[in-house]
Amino acid sequence: MAEKIMVINGPNLNMLGIREPGVYGNQSYTDLEAYIERYAEEHGMEATVLQSNSEGEIIDFIHHTLGNFDGIVINPGAYTHYSYAIHDALSSVNIPAVEVHISNIHKREEFRHKSVTAPACIGQICGLGFRGYTLALDYLKDTVKSNED
Repeated sequence: MAEKIMVINGPNLNMLGIREPGVYGNQSYTDLEAYIERYAEEHGMEATVLQSNSEGEIIDFIHHTLGNFDGIVINPGAYTHYSYAIHDALSSVNIPAVEVHISNIHKREEFRHKSVTAPACIGQICGLGFRGYTLALDYLKDTVKSNED
């Protein structure tokens, strides 16, 4: 049975390739979706990739994972730094989650250095571009398999 992973992208990720290409690169959000979906399929996983600019919708996505998904990869975007509601949603579903950021949030503006959502996750990957998503998928696949053993 393939591991089912929900990949959630927060505000402004839909603007990839347009927004600050010096920080986020030239690839589009569509490129990111295709990259994740292709990688997951090639590695025996099923990835559902979602994006929202709305905090409430992101929380609804997280709630939907309960009983339906084995793991979560989340890039909360700016919500990383102040959404206790997303933190609480991640904590409430008790599903392993990895926080991912395309840029290195620790090399950017001071307000980006603190994540209030990461403590509800099993780990955080930042600064590795799109590759961070595939590293998170691999980690979750290994985590799910070890929990089944």
